[in-house]
Amino acid sequence: MTGDTTETLIRMANQIATNLGHEDDPAAATAEHIRLYWDPRMKSAITAYRGDGLGPVATEAVRQIAGA
Repeated sequence: MTGDTTETLIRMANQIATNLGHEDDPAAATAEHIRLYWDPRMKSAITAYRGDGLGPVATEAVRQIAGA
């Protein structure tokens, strides 16, 4: 995926994490949302990403998805 696409996925993951911040486990809720609603190519790209930009909740969510 292109750099622009990766930046979009990072922004989306961070927005989801922010919007689900009220949950008991925001990282698990974010991971579940991504598992349910993101295209497999999007999930693959975000779990392969190793750069900066993901917030702590989004980072944990991506870690959970990668470990699943």
